[in-house]
Amino acid sequence: MAPVDRTLWQKIIEQVVSAGGHLIRPWFTQLEPISLDHGLLEIQVPGLRELEYCQRHATRLFTEAAQSATGRLVSAVFLTAAAAAEDRDASAPDQADPSPGPSASRGLSADYTFESFVTGPCNRLAHAACVAVGDNPGKAYNPLFIHGASGLGKTHLLHAVGHRLAAANPDISILLLSCETFVNHFIDDAGRGQLHEFRYRYRHADVLVIDDVQFLSDHEQTQEEFFHTFNTLYQAQKQIILTSDRGPSEIQGLEDRLISRFNWGLVARMDRPCYETRVAILRRKARLRNIELPEDVVCFIAGSIDSNIRELEGAITKVAILAQVNERRIDLGLAEEALGIRDVDPSRREVTMDGIIKAVMARYAVRQSDLQSKRRSRSVAFPRQVCMYLARTLTRHSLEEIGGYLGGRDHTTVLHACRTIDAQARGNTELHVTLDLLAQEIRASVAATDKSTMR
Repeated sequence: MAPVDRTLWQKIIEQVVSAGGHLIRPWFTQLEPISLDHGLLEIQVPGLRELEYCQRHATRLFTEAAQSATGRLVSAVFLTAAAAAEDRDASAPDQADPSPGPSASRGLSADYTFESFVTGPCNRLAHAACVAVGDNPGKAYNPLFIHGASGLGKTHLLHAVGHRLAAANPDISILLLSCETFVNHFIDDAGRGQLHEFRYRYRHADVLVIDDVQFLSDHEQTQEEFFHTFNTLYQAQKQIILTSDRGPSEIQGLEDRLISRFNWGLVARMDRPCYETRVAILRRKARLRNIELPEDVVCFIAGSIDSNIRELEGAITKVAILAQVNERRIDLGLAEEALGIRDVDPSRREVTMDGIIKAVMARYAVRQSDLQSKRRSRSVAFPRQVCMYLARTLTRHSLEEIGGYLGGRDHTTVLHACRTIDAQARGNTELHVTLDLLAQEIRASVAATDKSTMR
């Protein structure tokens, strides 16, 4: 076998970092090249779960990266350490994997615990509810319905509850699965005429956890079966936890009786993390993976990525991988290279509430005293909401801080304003253009101020 040249592997990884996006996982730093022979690139992965992920999701990514780096037709394949040892005719016997504990045997991720979860204004209610359920299942909040966009930590909380429950009672029966898996189980068992097995499996669980329950939409027969499963577990005081990308009443194609039941317990929303929370998440994630991130790198990543936690984790991984393969220390330049952001626009960090308020005042012909007043007429309320939206988009201020600048309003008012403007902008081209123009004016004003200061 021909070993992989280190320089070539660096080029492949750089291409993976550049094109990988959401496919990149923290354990990518543990990938090792085995050989490149006859157009076949063999890559060692840490274990069976990682092997399955790479085979399903990352084969094309690494194949295209290898072809780009070599300029030849190359295919990437993944092997576990044991398989790689066999390939190399290793004489040492394979070491048996340790027996999985009660959490591992339930498919719970060891990384997803309450201790590793970072709380903030965006997720505090959902976190507190999950802790309460973990301490008192079936009684604290039943059902518990958590909703929010992808990548905000819903699955993390589900696994954390599972760990807490398994630690307190190793014999507890926990079913944690995606709604898609639930639907497929129902279709398969119904097709084989074995619905009695399906019903026994799900109606005798102590805890039923369904991720992405919005996939029940338009599956009428599955909804019927889930309705009866829900009732059976609820009446037996068994814990039910559900997650979705939207609230119960916002799931189209869902029967009213299910919507009603989903609202019986606690419905908790998770929102995008604010700047302070993103900084805390980056510090915690880096510390857990023994990665030393300088403070300027942490601030850079937190200021550049405001979408979700998954993207933040991916950014850490990109930086760590690039530092590892190039044998460089992590600094701001490396972070900019890893994230593909060069000469990041300083206006994003330097935009002030004063600049936003002045721009909105000029655009909508309102006074600052009006924006900070209690007046609710549309001529004042709408520009005020635009201020809040722009502040949320262009600055690092928390919801509470933004509300403080605009008459001492609370964070829920600011959050409602941001959602309202965002929803209106999606269906109103004129408003969308206006918001873009305002953002450009505000940034241009900051840049002009910077130039005059430099002179």
